[in-house]
Amino acid sequence: MSDCDTKCDENCSYKIKSRRETRSLAFHILYAADRFDYTIDFEELIDVFRTGFNLEIPEDSDAIKMAKNIIESRQELDNQIKPLLKNWKIERLGCCTLLILRLAIWELMQKEIAPSIIINEAIELAKGFAEKDAYKFINGILDEYCKINKLYDQEKDKQVKTEEE
Repeated sequence: MSDCDTKCDENCSYKIKSRRETRSLAFHILYAADRFDYTIDFEELIDVFRTGFNLEIPEDSDAIKMAKNIIESRQELDNQIKPLLKNWKIERLGCCTLLILRLAIWELMQKEIAPSIIINEAIELAKGFAEKDAYKFINGILDEYCKINKLYDQEKDKQVKTEEE
């Protein structure tokens, strides 16, 4: 077993191994892009992550695709979020809260992963990075989005089909 299998030094790079790590990296890329007011070239931003954090991020990685798609569709995502913000304005949301909502809504729109998993992952991101108790707010917003878009019904239909097969 090499040293890279147990720990990373300056000669080793870390590989993303799970969907949770993919989401986390996508969130971090989104955060960096947001802090640069989306003025930094996306490829340059990815290179900063590769070299600065010694990450092995392939060009076709899910984290890069996810972050790029969310950045490109942030206006559309915000338009999905705004009606769910009863008595709130989107400008009042903390940066991390908004980014987590965008990420989760984007994933929900893809309809590839069960809504319950996406919501749970968003809650975990919020607990780690968003404002105190923001995870409750995020849970409520995403739950409402799923109800309005009947995503829970689709999740149940998928479970029934899987059980029948």
